[in-house]
Amino acid sequence: MSNLEKFRKFREEMKHQILHDGNLDTKRFFGLDRSVYEDGKLDKKTKEMMGLVASLVLRCDDCITYHIMQCYELGLSRDQFVELFNVAMVAGGSICVPHIRRATETLNELHEEKNSAPG
Repeated sequence: MSNLEKFRKFREEMKHQILHDGNLDTKRFFGLDRSVYEDGKLDKKTKEMMGLVASLVLRCDDCITYHIMQCYELGLSRDQFVELFNVAMVAGGSICVPHIRRATETLNELHEEKNSAPG
């Protein structure tokens, strides 16, 4: 199982567990987290890019992976990812570099996954 498959599986399993165990506040927060990234005055793509930069600056690897996956699905090019990484480095400083390394690895895995998929 690839790192991406493990991430997806773990994230989904834990989301269900947290929502099962959680109360109304938990459900509201998860609902807000989902709905805030939908199209509005800003489109989903822009919001996901903002989420990626914020996650890089805050150094949350799970969030970084999630937002890279979303941005990749929304069609961001490698050059666009590089520019987003640069924005994060300017905003967050060199402490972001290790997270950008892992982000680049995730981006490479997504590219390999797409190219190895049948059809």
